Amino acid sequence: MAHCPFDFFTDRKKHTICLVGGGGKTTVMYELAAAWAACGRKVLVLTSTHILQPADGSFAADVPAVQNLWQQGRYAVIGTPEFATGKLTLPPQRVYEALKLQADVILCEADGSRHHPCKVPAEHEPVLLPDSDIVLAVAGMDALGNSLQQACQRPQLAAELLGCGAEKILDAQMLTVLLLSEQGSRKNVGTRTYYIVLNKCDLIKAAQQEEMLRLLVGAGMDERRIWLRERGDSKC
Repeated sequence: MAHCPFDFFTDRKKHTICLVGGGGKTTVMYELAAAWAACGRKVLVLTSTHILQPADGSFAADVPAVQNLWQQGRYAVIGTPEFATGKLTLPPQRVYEALKLQADVILCEADGSRHHPCKVPAEHEPVLLPDSDIVLAVAGMDALGNSLQQACQRPQLAAELLGCGAEKILDAQMLTVLLLSEQGSRKNVGTRTYYIVLNKCDLIKAAQQEEMLRLLVGAGMDERRIWLRERGDSKC
């Protein structure tokens, strides 16, 4: 596996990171959490929307349970269980406030995509944590070559943003617009540092990867803040 290339991954500083965009956010979030925990960092994982409650023992119902997981060298997942759905929502504010001071890294899934590889956020999305300093936008490269209707959550919003019909086939230029637009993945980022994860790059050819990188950098994105990620590609 290759290393996560982003500077924040190894700077040993405290960070609160919100993940937004298309499918793959949860996988990237948990892989980063595990890698940081393996490096001895106290990692807190939560959502500002909904995620499935993990079944691997990483869910912590209270502050002592979180501290116990950290002592074991594991990351801790917090949230409010929805018993009807098996999902977690935002944790109680008092629990989050108590733990955010102790955590070295906080990872928050701040957007949903219903497994679509890309998306355009609705008016109420994303739900970024006010104290977050980094936004990590994820897009699956399996979106390329499919119609907006197939590849995007909220395809009509994507079509409006791109000025085309929802049946239009998504290409690299269009995906670049979705990733860099303040109506797209960059919505409400503000002064936070913005990074992009091009996920599932093992599913596309090297020339397509190079084209995506060229388009993003050409539109002003710092190349050091773009990760051409293959599946299973996170470690310390």
